[in-house]
Amino acid sequence: MKEFNYTINGTPYRVVVNKSDSEMVELEVNGTPYSVELVQKKKKSLAGVKRPSTVSSPTPQSSSTPLVTRPSGVSGKSSVQSPLPGVILDIRCKVGDPVKKGQTLMILEAMKMENNILANKNGKVTDILVQKGDSVLEGADLVIIE
Repeated sequence: MKEFNYTINGTPYRVVVNKSDSEMVELEVNGTPYSVELVQKKKKSLAGVKRPSTVSSPTPQSSSTPLVTRPSGVSGKSSVQSPLPGVILDIRCKVGDPVKKGQTLMILEAMKMENNILANKNGKVTDILVQKGDSVLEGADLVIIE
């Protein structure tokens, strides 16, 4: 027999454990008897989990496209990416605008600060991938410059 004294939200409780095993606990709380049935958690099987192989071997690719794609560096196109997660406050360019390296393309609010997103090269804006008010993650493509 074990006895415990608890105070919960200012109310004192005297708990006496009379009998316990792996399936059932008989106890008294402030003199009122209770029988508590214990529910065992089932362990999840790891049989379907495959660990990555340390030896890389070429595998045939399925016809589905990958979930995350990166623009290729061919044909002179490049993307301007978000340096950190935040919200787009203002867009200061339009599709077709000529831009110079270092020119402010948009304003990103991150951690209560406004950050200028700058063009990474001279060129022409061919695509704007976000809108004002959008939340973006770090590394997200924002603007395509050709």
